[in-house]
Amino acid sequence: MKRFLACLLLGVSLSLTAHAAEPEKSVVQVMTFSQSPDWIAPWRFSQVGRGTGTGFVVNGKKIMTNAHVIGWGKQILVKRYQDPRPYRAKVAFVAHECDLALLEVEDKDFFSGMEALQIGDLPEVRSTVTTMGYPAGGEQISFTRGVVSRIEMQGYVHMGNRAFLTVQTDAAINPGNSGGPVIQDDKVVGVAFQGTPGLENTGFFIPPPVINHFLKDIEDGKYDGFPRAGISIMPMQNPAFRKLAGLPDNDVGARVDNILPIESTRKALKVDDVLLEVGGYRVGSDATILYKGNRVSLSVAFQEPQNGESIPVKLWREGKEVSTKLPLFVDNEDLPTGSQYDVLPRYYVYGGMVFTPLSMDYLRRLPRAGSTAAMLYELNYRRREKPETVREEPIVLSTVMAHPVNANLQVRGAVLVDKINGIKINKLEDVIRAFAEAKTDQHIMEFLPKGGFECIERKDADAANAEIMKTYNISSDRRL
Repeated sequence: MKRFLACLLLGVSLSLTAHAAEPEKSVVQVMTFSQSPDWIAPWRFSQVGRGTGTGFVVNGKKIMTNAHVIGWGKQILVKRYQDPRPYRAKVAFVAHECDLALLEVEDKDFFSGMEALQIGDLPEVRSTVTTMGYPAGGEQISFTRGVVSRIEMQGYVHMGNRAFLTVQTDAAINPGNSGGPVIQDDKVVGVAFQGTPGLENTGFFIPPPVINHFLKDIEDGKYDGFPRAGISIMPMQNPAFRKLAGLPDNDVGARVDNILPIESTRKALKVDDVLLEVGGYRVGSDATILYKGNRVSLSVAFQEPQNGESIPVKLWREGKEVSTKLPLFVDNEDLPTGSQYDVLPRYYVYGGMVFTPLSMDYLRRLPRAGSTAAMLYELNYRRREKPETVREEPIVLSTVMAHPVNANLQVRGAVLVDKINGIKINKLEDVIRAFAEAKTDQHIMEFLPKGGFECIERKDADAANAEIMKTYNISSDRRL
């Protein structure tokens, strides 16, 4: 398997056409050679690493696996069951948020004699499932049997900032199992993807509702993503609070506590609305719904529609029951708060100073965690607490590459940029414009959160750029 994060990352789907009498013959080993960018010095890359995972054949002659198995992949190879020959593969579709991907194999003979597996239904708690895969880098397929022990919303650690329906099992799911099918009655009921370090006999798999949403999404040839309502929900279990709102004492309803600046949601809902029913599911006073026999977070209901579809909502507003429809759209404004893939980080280098957008990938690689409080607030909380002050793309001075021109700078990186030469920095392009349009002899850079500033001689910095680029072997001063 490719890696172990906070949880152990450990896939399948397109509707499968026929029962596979021997499903293991449709399970393949996936080998990925990957290289990720350096978020501190964005023109650099890590060493090429090798990881292994598992996949299985689905309809359309494709292989389903986890997104984290093939993330930042430079080359992907797949091997058939008991076949020593590696075949070259490439990504057809990837959904990093729900950790699923579909691969295509260049040699169509690869699929000869292999049946696509069928997707089953959400398994019941206490029912038995079998996982298949190539854990621990082994060359032979491994089978482990376990019981479905819990079904609930869980964070998906591949991106780290999204949660979806997850099934917990006591079947062993180890590194290398990632992307492997979880089988029940010869059908796929999940894709193995992560575990929890420190807990024994605990593994997790991605269930059919998430898999089928991904497959339906890509039917038009592109992946849009799961829509989000952009609301925070609070329980309504306090009898006094319920009486104040005029609600009956029936344990139904949860209150809208906050709404992100998403226009379609703000038109349909108001803060302090009490959600009574969403998508046909009655909302409990603890902000949960009863979903296929399981008490799960209300968020599951909002994740059922595709991008642009609406969901019916019954709510309690100002003492009356109101019925409405909430349009749901994909909202990717929070992408920088999670791990990012496929798109290389933007940057600009001037006078040895490296400017790049603020992101969680950048923060994770800082050597000093104590200096990140202001950046964490900018990344994770400002949009919720002060949306009117949100910058389109907060920029940080990432680092300063030593050169006589910047030798006297006391600020050496890991700081938010507020203004340059009096121009407010809302995105990376503002940095370039602020330096390019300067008329004064010194550039003045102002930083957040305490208003510190630094100066650098403009003519000296202009003259030093070429030498700095050559000294540090940087091919381009920018990636936009």
